Amino acid sequence: MRLSFDLPKVSLLAIALAALSAIVAFGRVGQGPKGTRIYDPKTETTITGVIQEVKELPGPGRSTGTHLIVKAGTEVVDIHVGPTWYLKQQKYAFAKGDSIEVIGSKVKYEGADVIVARQIKKGDNTWRLRDKQGIPLWSRGRSR
Repeated sequence: MRLSFDLPKVSLLAIALAALSAIVAFGRVGQGPKGTRIYDPKTETTITGVIQEVKELPGPGRSTGTHLIVKAGTEVVDIHVGPTWYLKQQKYAFAKGDSIEVIGSKVKYEGADVIVARQIKKGDNTWRLRDKQGIPLWSRGRSR
């Protein structure tokens, strides 16, 4: 028996599977070990501070996640914002020196204290990143 493959269809299928994998991976951002969500509404806090550094760190696959290093009073806090592609798509822009207010969940992530942002306010702009349960707005599984 001889199998024949239509190369354009196989390529299209491979691209579709890669895209589906990326969607699933991005939905897992903000999750801890074994798929548990790390956002905990019970530990929600609000901080106000000045951005010291904007970092793009490796995420699932080829994606990067944006983190903000914020000086809030005498404390320096790592704010986990979300996937860089989503922030660019929504035209969210952060820069060193920006004054911001962050509402998020203070949690331990990989042994460090971090804040997983739910909402960030900068000037007259308020950007939502997650719903009140902490489900990312870029995740296909969010509740409306």
